[in-house]
Amino acid sequence: MKKYLNLKTTLNLGLLVAGLGIFASCNDDPEPEMPFTPGMETFDYGFNEGQLLDNPATAYNGDGEGDHPRNLSAQLEITEMENGNAEVTIRLENGLDGVQYPVHVHDAADPSTTPNGTPYNETPNGDIFAGMISVSNGMGSGTMETDMDYNMLLDTYEGFLVVHDPTQAVSTTDLGTYLVLGVFGQDLAAGEANLRTETFMYDFNEGQLLDNADLAYEGEHARNLMAEIMVEEMVDGTSKITISLMNTMEGMTYMVHAHDAADPSTTPNGTPYNETPNGDIFAGGIAGNGGTVMAENELEISYNELTRMYEGFLVVHDPTQEISTTDLTTYLVLGTFAR
Repeated sequence: MKKYLNLKTTLNLGLLVAGLGIFASCNDDPEPEMPFTPGMETFDYGFNEGQLLDNPATAYNGDGEGDHPRNLSAQLEITEMENGNAEVTIRLENGLDGVQYPVHVHDAADPSTTPNGTPYNETPNGDIFAGMISVSNGMGSGTMETDMDYNMLLDTYEGFLVVHDPTQAVSTTDLGTYLVLGVFGQDLAAGEANLRTETFMYDFNEGQLLDNADLAYEGEHARNLMAEIMVEEMVDGTSKITISLMNTMEGMTYMVHAHDAADPSTTPNGTPYNETPNGDIFAGGIAGNGGTVMAENELEISYNELTRMYEGFLVVHDPTQEISTTDLTTYLVLGTFAR
């Protein structure tokens, strides 16, 4: 009996020890690795309307050499990679299809130390981002992996994000050529668009366009009718025109046309314009009311294209006689379009 008890005690002790060993073995198993969850921050940038410096003089200059819509925007995404460094992605929206945009990050600098007094180094920092972004269907993006720590880039780096205008030569000093200008890693809210408007006045046709009195109007209409073209820039890069007629005859419909300029040697009747009006610019009837009347048209071409490049004529035909596209003496108004 005593032997049995000793064996039982020994067995129980053995099981206890074995159990402790098993427990210890379980505790020695390696902890499962937690999946890597990268940090990520995104920042949105509106079009450069001078809002960064609160100065409209630093806004994108539509009167400069470039010609870009004012609705482009950018997004900066900074993502933490598994090695702890940062990956930088820049996305563009409302870009011009088929165009490459120079996009740069410029380190902040003391203006007293830079060649042209800029508060940034003119040479972009290619270790963070400097490259071309191609646009298709209005969208484009580019990504660079940096050697900078993710948190350091977010918290300590000081610099600027610049999207240059691809419609003109790149400048590193003229802020008026920058489509986007913002502090790197900080949102830039959209500003009020600096859209342009210009008005062009036209007096009655007395032959003054060609400095030839023989081409002045001949007919029964009063000679006090005048016309006005107002050209408005649209934020999407298109334009709108409004044509006003003053001192109209009530109940008469005035045919108003834009005629493209042309080489007289190529036109059927030797006119310096195409006789068929350009309806994409303006061609239509405006009903007179005894005073001022107006009509408008939204164009596909830009404000700059219309006011700088388009070559054509504004013609207001006489509603009291049959329309002629060759007899200038039937024209109430004849002038260069949008000039």
